[in-house]
Amino acid sequence: MKRFLFLWFVMLPMFASAQLFACKDVVEDGYDFWLYLPDDYNAYNPKPVVMFLHGRSLSGENLALVRHYGCINALERGLCIDAIVVAPQAQHAWDPAKVDKLYEWVRAHYAVDTNRFYVVGMSMGGFGTLDFVATYPDKVAAAMALCGGATAHDLCGLTEVPLWIIHGMADRAVPVGRSEKVVQAMAACGDTSRLIFNKIPKVNHTRLARVFYLEQTYDWLFSHTLADSDRTVNKSFEMSDAILADAYNKLENVNRLVVKDFASSPYNYDGKKYYIVKKGDTLEQIAVENSTTVSIIRKLNKLKKNDRLYAGKKLRVR
Repeated sequence: MKRFLFLWFVMLPMFASAQLFACKDVVEDGYDFWLYLPDDYNAYNPKPVVMFLHGRSLSGENLALVRHYGCINALERGLCIDAIVVAPQAQHAWDPAKVDKLYEWVRAHYAVDTNRFYVVGMSMGGFGTLDFVATYPDKVAAAMALCGGATAHDLCGLTEVPLWIIHGMADRAVPVGRSEKVVQAMAACGDTSRLIFNKIPKVNHTRLARVFYLEQTYDWLFSHTLADSDRTVNKSFEMSDAILADAYNKLENVNRLVVKDFASSPYNYDGKKYYIVKKGDTLEQIAVENSTTVSIIRKLNKLKKNDRLYAGKKLRVR
C-alpha cells in the first residue's frame, strides 16, 4: 500500500474555510493531483466536480507547476468556483482511463453530485479533455477544450455531451486545424447540435488560458447536468478576444494559499474529519460549524460531559 501524503493549505479571509490539498501517491498507478474543497463543503452538501487538465508546459513530477495557470491559479487569484476542483499532473499525454480512475477516487471519498461532473483542458489538456469525453460521455455533464485536438479513434461520444471547443486562429503551437478535424469527425457521426465551436481571430496559443479566469466559464459549465432530459447545450454565452482581455480585471493576487502542516488538517486519507480547538471554542460552536452534533463529537472522542476543552486539542468531528 502506498503512503498517503497530504499537504494542507488554507485560504486567506475571503476563503477562510476553503481547503486545498496536494495529494501524492493517493491513487494507485494514477496521477498526483491538487484537490480543492469550497468553503461550504461538507459530507451532507454534495458538490459538482471540475477536472482541470493542464498543457505540456506543466507536465512532470513537480506538482507545484500545476498552480502556474488554470483553475487552481484562478482560485488563488480570488475567483470563486463553487465546486470540488481536481487538477492532476501528467508526465506525458493524458490517459482517459487514469483520469477516470482519479474521478472515481474522488467520488468514493467525497460528497459529489455525480450529475455535475465537468472536464476542462488546454493544449495537451484540450486533447485529454476530448479523448476523455469521447471515451466516457455518460459521465460528463459538459466539457470545454481549448486549443487542442483528439487522438481517440472513435469521437462519436463527443456528440452526446454539451461541448465548447475554442481555438485561436493565430495559434502556432497547435494549429486550429486540429480542432477543425475534431468537428469534422463529430459531423461524420451525424450530430453536432450539442457543440459550440469558436475560432477567435488574432488569438494565439497562450492567450486562451484566460478562459479559466472567467466567471462565465464556470457559469456555462454549471448550467448543464446529466439529469437534463435532452442534454441541450447552452448557447447563450459568448467568447471573444474582448472578453478574454477582461479576464483578470476582477481578480487580484491577494488570496494566496498559505502552507499549514498536516497536523492542522481537518481531513485525513480515510475520510475522517478533525478540528483543532481554538481558545474560546465550545462544543456547540464546533458542532454547528462542522454540520454535526455535540453528542456525536462526544461519542467519537470518548468525551464525558465534564471534560474541558483546551486550545490545540484535536477533535474528530466525523
